[in-house]
This record gives sequence, C-alpha cells and structure tokens, in this order.
Amino acid sequence: MAEFAYTTVPGKIKPLLEKIRGVGIPPKATVQWLKTIGFKSSNDSGLLGMLKVAGLIDGSNVPTSTWSMYRGANHRAALGEALRIGYADLFTVYPDAWQRSNTELEHVFATSTNAGKQVISKTVASFKALCECADFAAAGEQNGQSMHTAAPLHVPVASDGLNPKLVTNDGKPSPSLHIDLQIHVSPEASPEQIDQIFKSMAKHLYGAKDA
Repeated sequence: MAEFAYTTVPGKIKPLLEKIRGVGIPPKATVQWLKTIGFKSSNDSGLLGMLKVAGLIDGSNVPTSTWSMYRGANHRAALGEALRIGYADLFTVYPDAWQRSNTELEHVFATSTNAGKQVISKTVASFKALCECADFAAAGEQNGQSMHTAAPLHVPVASDGLNPKLVTNDGKPSPSLHIDLQIHVSPEASPEQIDQIFKSMAKHLYGAKDA
C-alpha cells in the first residue's frame, strides 16, 4: 500500500482550493507560485503534495485536466472523482471513506507508514479537508461505489436507412447528433430497481408504453 500524502497545515487546503478557482492556471505549481497567491509560510510547501494526490497536478507539478474541471461549475464532483483515484487504496478498504471516523481512517493510514501518531493524525486531517471540498454523491453514487451503464440518448429522427438525421421544422435534415447518457446505479440496487430504471428510460427517451 502506497504511503499517503499529508500536510502540516490541513486548515489551508480549503483556502488554497478556493484560490485555485479564482486565479489563472500556472505552467507549473511551485513553492514560488504558492507564495504569489498568498501561501508564504515554509509549511505551506506541503500543500503541493495535496494538490498532487487530488489529481490537480501531475508528478512534475504541471496542472492536469482535473485542475481545469475544478474551475468549472461541477468542481466538487470533479474533485470527488479525483480523490477516489488519488486515495484508491483507502477507497478499496472503505468505499465511503469520506464518511468514516478518524479512528477508522487512522487504522488504514497507519498500515502505509512507519511514522508516528502525529503524522497519521495530520494525514487524516488532510484527507478530510479535501473531502470537505468534494462531492462524492453528485452523480447519484451511494456508499462510494457505482455501476456505470452508458446508453445512447435518442431524439426523434428521420432516417435515410443508413445514417439517422435530425429533422428541422421545415422538414430539412440537419447534421447528425449523438448524445451519450451515463447512468449511475448503486451496487446495492435490487434487480427490480434496475429494471425500473431502464423501464423509465424506455418511457421517457423512446416513448415506450408501460408494460
């Protein structure tokens, strides 16, 4: 199990993430960059490790696509997905890790380091500070896991037998349009509940009659 990142100033994680949403994206996140946006303490350098575990920067401290997504409207959900990856070992043990107690998290973090209780405590605090800025249920996920089912979303079309085309109000064909719809289903959902989801999709997307 990989060693988990932590910072000695977990209380600054949220202010840093808020700052990221308001400032420009740097070519590289460095200690000097932290200072330019107001994080000047020598202890603040550890915040870069938190950006890395959150998937906002890569191994070379270069901002990733997750950084760009975090600046958007769905920033909390984007961070939640990134944390599932950055803390993959933890989420393997506890799929609902963000809801677990400090004691439960400490037990997991303790298996990845020989450090003392203070470091483990900071590791827990750092993780929880990140979780406060994330949303793990934004896409309807429950208990930290989901079953992904992708289905095409269709609209009424006219077809030439080969390539379906949208039809405008004057009857002329418009460019083809394809939209993917992603469904998130809890792993605890019963077969009956799953069937109901697809029946609802058939009704609202295809106009199917209730059986």
